Amino acid sequence: MVAHSDDLRAEVKDNELVKRIAEDYTRAALSEVDRALCAYAVKLTRNPSSTSSGDLEGLRRVGLGDEAIHDATQVIAYFNYINRIADGLGVDPEPEWHV
Repeated sequence: MVAHSDDLRAEVKDNELVKRIAEDYTRAALSEVDRALCAYAVKLTRNPSSTSSGDLEGLRRVGLGDEAIHDATQVIAYFNYINRIADGLGVDPEPEWHV
């Protein structure tokens, strides 16, 4: 999570926002689209078999098209995959992450 927070901080240049997202994205000042994407990412990560067409419809309702939904799903799945690889192989965090 630390590495991902560092990446987000570099993009948004807002330490407080990144801190709030890391603690509880539902309490962060996010757009409707970003909030929907976060909810989808949590669901796809924690309980992938529970996702349904209703989740995709929810993303469409906030303005995302099928290509954006596909891209988001690919990114979410990739991060889940690569984090599991790192955990499974015992990859240590980078020293600058101060975990």
